[in-house]
Amino acid sequence: MDASTLRARARPWPKGHTFEDFTVGDRFEHHWGRTLTESDTVTFSALTLSYNPAHFNAEYARGQGHQGLVVNPMLVFLTVFGLSVQDLSEAGGAFLGVNALTFHRPVAVGETLTAASTVTAIRESKSRPTQGIVTWHTEGRSGAELIIDFERTNLIRKRDAEERP
Repeated sequence: MDASTLRARARPWPKGHTFEDFTVGDRFEHHWGRTLTESDTVTFSALTLSYNPAHFNAEYARGQGHQGLVVNPMLVFLTVFGLSVQDLSEAGGAFLGVNALTFHRPVAVGETLTAASTVTAIRESKSRPTQGIVTWHTEGRSGAELIIDFERTNLIRKRDAEERP
């Protein structure tokens, strides 16, 4: 079968949720977890020009009271945020921001993070009739221990958005 035949047979497969799918109080246990490795924190720190030696120098980190390397906290944030995307905002829509970001403790290399989010607010967009605004409170955990939490807000497409002129 050639490429043009395959393309002709392809059908769109909707991803993510629309505005109408969310209700205040809904909770999403995001199905992926992510173990953060030494390579993750060293590479992330180098690529983002974040040269805190606790993220790439084990002796320095131990001298600061850690057992080994500390994972760059922005990598922790972005990992937990990323774990939530499939359930919350994969369908697209502008990211409107993060509030109340709290890091509860440093993360050590080798810890596995999981995430869960709860819908805290929904409202119609006054300026964009084909979208609504949804806010979630997301928690990142290592085992049962809370590592990070934050609130984030996105514009989310309404279900019938394609049908509007």
